[in-house]
Amino acid sequence: MAENTLNSPLAHSLGRLGGQQKIGLIFAIGAVVALLAGMWMWGTTPDYRVLFSNLSDRDGGAIIESLQQMNVPYKFAEGGGALLVPAEQVHEVRLRLASQGLPKGGTVGFELMENQKFGTSQFLEQVNYQRAIEGELARSVQTLAAVQTARVHLAIPKQSVFVKEQQQPSASVILALYPGRSLNEGQVNAIVHLISSSVPDMPAKNVTLVDQNGTLLSSQSDSGSTPMDANQIKYVHQIEDDYSKRIEDIIAPLVGLNNVHAQVTADIDFTQTEQTAETFKPNQPPNQAALRSQQTVESFNGGAANAAGVPGALSNQPPVPATAPLTSPSANAVTSASGGSNTNSHKEATTNYEVDRTISYTRLPVGSIRRLSVALVVNNRTVTDKNGKVKSLPLTAGEKAQITSLAKEAVGFNEKRGDSLSVENSAFDTPKEVIEEVPLWQQPEIIALVKEILKYGVIAGIGIFLLFGIIRPSFKSLAKSIEVAEINEANASHAAGNVPQYSPQQPGSSYEGNLMAAKQMAQQDPKMVATVVKEWVSNE
Repeated sequence: MAENTLNSPLAHSLGRLGGQQKIGLIFAIGAVVALLAGMWMWGTTPDYRVLFSNLSDRDGGAIIESLQQMNVPYKFAEGGGALLVPAEQVHEVRLRLASQGLPKGGTVGFELMENQKFGTSQFLEQVNYQRAIEGELARSVQTLAAVQTARVHLAIPKQSVFVKEQQQPSASVILALYPGRSLNEGQVNAIVHLISSSVPDMPAKNVTLVDQNGTLLSSQSDSGSTPMDANQIKYVHQIEDDYSKRIEDIIAPLVGLNNVHAQVTADIDFTQTEQTAETFKPNQPPNQAALRSQQTVESFNGGAANAAGVPGALSNQPPVPATAPLTSPSANAVTSASGGSNTNSHKEATTNYEVDRTISYTRLPVGSIRRLSVALVVNNRTVTDKNGKVKSLPLTAGEKAQITSLAKEAVGFNEKRGDSLSVENSAFDTPKEVIEEVPLWQQPEIIALVKEILKYGVIAGIGIFLLFGIIRPSFKSLAKSIEVAEINEANASHAAGNVPQYSPQQPGSSYEGNLMAAKQMAQQDPKMVATVVKEWVSNE
């Protein structure tokens, strides 16, 4: 009953509106509802971030299929071709896609060999095999943090049975680096050796490395003068830091901590030198020398000896072979047998001894110190006088000499190799270190909080504007038009001769509305109001 009482004035008022007014009211209410729904959806819509960009069609389709299976909302950026997902799910989705091997990239590897068809020619098999190797090498290079994409082109010559006609393979690598990234010399050499080691008989000098700007990264010079690599530079810095720390550690107890600073510059020789020496010693005495070879020559000259002695068996025997010692005089020996003629004999002996020889192989150490340059700065002495005042006084000549001697001993000073040492005494300027605090409005947490507050503040502001700027004035205008329609209807009834029976509490109308209508009627037609009041009095 109460609901009907409350709704009946509104229904009665709406019934007095015309068709165009009703349509306008419906459109206004619909627009307000749409604006409120849009603001609510804008406030609850998540912030999207880039998941992947520059995807190939194959990788994009596979990633979208996986996102649909994971129930992750996504959308595409206009013009950029980037795939967007909610910001709070970017890292999780990337890890889950990486476990599935996505994105695979535009290159193909040895999976290309899995789809070989029956009857494929040998040439096509060789082409597919080369494409597979290029794809695998490109994937390996893309694992580097600074490399975004990579392409590898191999030039593998045909094998020949003739040794002179054999050619070495070569490779060309094109790298697309991430913005702001670069490759140092060590990383470039690593990529070159990775490619050359993956292809048989390919030397490192046959690998050409180029970035996306056309800059040649790999050096093609075969000159022997090469700059120091990262390990050599690290070794030099380690030597310099070690000597600097030695100096500061030995002098700090004399002048105090933080009152001495040392810098050492080391000239290191990284030349690799190998030496082979062969020396001969003088001949040793024969009794101490080692026998190498010995040769003896003996000859006899002259006629045959006449037979002598008693005839018989003993005198008819052949002569006994001659024997001689190792060394014998070179002069001819003349012997005579009893009853025979003279015989000449010649004997030569040659003896060779080993000659002393020493062969030494020496490999000089790499990284030897050629020269040291030491710079040393010492702070003034701090002295407190009788009055308690602190003064800064320079070091005496004896103190400087003592510090110089200690520094030389600490670094192994060698004047012959050109070492230099410089000691300076001066007052240190030690300003207090001021740590600048980040302003409150530049802190990331505050910036994020302000963005959220502005977001919901804009929503609240638009809602308040719609409520008090559009909805409330619209209803006020509607109420006024309804009151004007009622007054016009009353005037029309009075003009027709039907005098309305007004009372302060007529059902179906409000007291304020009746009072306002009475005031307007009194202003427009005072005679009619007087007639109504007269009639009320007469009825009482």
